[in-house]
Amino acid sequence: MKVIGLAGWSGAGKTTLLVKLIPALIGRGLTVSTLKHAHHAFDIDHPGKDSFEHRTAGASEVLVASGRRYALIHELRQEPEPPLADLLGKLSPVDLVLVEGFKRAPHPKIEIYRAANGKPFLFPDLPNVRALISDVLPPQWTGPHTGLNEIERVADLALDHARPLADVVATLRIGA
Repeated sequence: MKVIGLAGWSGAGKTTLLVKLIPALIGRGLTVSTLKHAHHAFDIDHPGKDSFEHRTAGASEVLVASGRRYALIHELRQEPEPPLADLLGKLSPVDLVLVEGFKRAPHPKIEIYRAANGKPFLFPDLPNVRALISDVLPPQWTGPHTGLNEIERVADLALDHARPLADVVATLRIGA
């Protein structure tokens, strides 16, 4: 199992890119999972559903299962947000994990940048940026680069710069 992060400002196109990248990687015969950081309270459960009622009644975890999928909802209550290393350990084995967000964590990552956002590049200050996917190329960037719509090249970069899970977890634990 290998891990690579995708980081960028909101509106840079990370999710749009991932939605195209995942099928490209699967088309190469790989199994892929994603781990996404949400910057706000989010809910996959809704009022009126039994699982919502279980959770709001105080259950620490609610596991909802069907013949097609399952979802485990773990309420943190007063617990701190789990670190990326712990979250990676909760995933089932696959060939590649794509991490969206967690941009300040020291895992290897690729920056996604769109000039129309009007934001600065992250790579000068962001740890472990290994490649850049953008619609412009800054003169100070010396690493690998490709455009936002070059999905096969993006797949190559993700695979080239992904690192084994054990190495990533060790780096994350040292950086914590």
